[in-house]
Amino acid sequence: MNKYIVGEKRLTISDVVDVARNGYQVEICDEAWMRVQKARDLVEKYVDEERVSYGITTGFGKFSDVVVSQSETADLQRNLIISHSCGVGEPLPEEVVRGIMFLRVANLCVGNSGIRRITLEKLVELLNRGVHPVVPEKGSLGASGDLAPLSHIVLTILGLGEAFYEGERMTSEEALAKAGIEPLPNLSSKEGLALINGTQVMTAVGALAVYDSEKLAKAADIACALTSEALNGITCAYDHKVHEVRGHAGQIDTAKNLLRILEGSQMTTEQGDLRVQDPYVLRCAPQIHGASKDAINFIKERVEIEINAVTDNPLIFPDEDQVISGGNFHGQPMALPMDFLGIALSEIANVSERRLERLVNPNLNFGLPAFLVENGGVNSGYMIVQYSAASLVSENKVLAHPASVDSIPSSANQEDHVSMGTIAARKAREILGNVRKVVAMEIMAACQGIDLRGDRGLGKGSAEAYKAVRKHVEKLDKDRVMYVDINETEKVIISEELIDAVEKAIGELNI
Repeated sequence: MNKYIVGEKRLTISDVVDVARNGYQVEICDEAWMRVQKARDLVEKYVDEERVSYGITTGFGKFSDVVVSQSETADLQRNLIISHSCGVGEPLPEEVVRGIMFLRVANLCVGNSGIRRITLEKLVELLNRGVHPVVPEKGSLGASGDLAPLSHIVLTILGLGEAFYEGERMTSEEALAKAGIEPLPNLSSKEGLALINGTQVMTAVGALAVYDSEKLAKAADIACALTSEALNGITCAYDHKVHEVRGHAGQIDTAKNLLRILEGSQMTTEQGDLRVQDPYVLRCAPQIHGASKDAINFIKERVEIEINAVTDNPLIFPDEDQVISGGNFHGQPMALPMDFLGIALSEIANVSERRLERLVNPNLNFGLPAFLVENGGVNSGYMIVQYSAASLVSENKVLAHPASVDSIPSSANQEDHVSMGTIAARKAREILGNVRKVVAMEIMAACQGIDLRGDRGLGKGSAEAYKAVRKHVEKLDKDRVMYVDINETEKVIISEELIDAVEKAIGELNI
């Protein structure tokens, strides 16, 4: 069975995907367990000496000045979890919850959190035995971390709340029993904060969104290449000299992708063959797609820092015999990149929809039938496909408004600036889904345009993309229920069948 051993190396986004989506088991290396125990020993020393230390011997937030006795520690930690379990809305998807738990384990294994081994083992057990807490998607301010959603995960560890097991929603008590897991009887000093004070929800959502964004950027290049063939596009604008004199990596890489996908095509043209230049959506595709790719790569760097970070509070430094209350839980380092991701993805849909419009519009498509269907009038063809794409693009414009520019103080103004990072990450994920659908619609329309134009020989990569789509969606000869075709084409993107077919023919595409 595939597994990931926490503590042996730095995490990557691909590691998160392996655990979250691909069901990798999780183990913790011996060195990490030693770090965990060392931090725990210092917490217990502070408790025994009755030192005043935030979250260990005091209350939380505005109650940080309230000292709590040893006899009340268990009640303090339990009350923290049950009172903070205030999430609302639909449950986060299973893959996101797995990603959250995995990142929480990684955070705790660095050895600055002070958790007990038994408590950390319970979190690993949930992952490895497929118990997935019901975590409502809404309710986090993104500082002090993702308190509400993370609390719902801890509920399940304690046998409270609800969980999914083998696809069925039930009480956590039932789920744990079915999986053969004993609930944790209680939490000890500092453990409540160690489990819920951090950015793992926004970061897990963001990590999966970045991974999917990389794949979607490749699919957008493939879509553009297919559209270029359907419209007899000019490839001169993709010449490497044009892009190298500007110097942006994403732009250079996109132009290379397009030329490689279109290599050998008999459907494309050069400047002056049919027209002198193409409209921006074709001619400037490297500049537009490339800018989004540069943004995605920047965001990926930020996320890969955060998935390796320690983000709870207070932090335990056993070598220095120090416990320091800081602010690593604040989500601002993720909030801004997640807002940026939503904007970058929205632009991919914006240009994709404009290419779709050019394909279906008889005034713009260089001789193709109106709405890409013969016997128009009786048949509407791709008319409303473009409507649907336009709707998604407009929805993205609303969703792309940054969440991070807002802040509402909480905890009696003790927490007087919050990031809204989890909202930013969720919005980016929503935008991603919309963009993927728009790109799928463009790909459908481009393949239809190629059929109507008459395939004189597609490019080395685009030929494989065309075949991958046509395995699932036939040419449109007369009107049929179109949402089925849209969904099937989107599945070809999600499954990576489209990208795999192209990359098998021409090698890995740049991102």
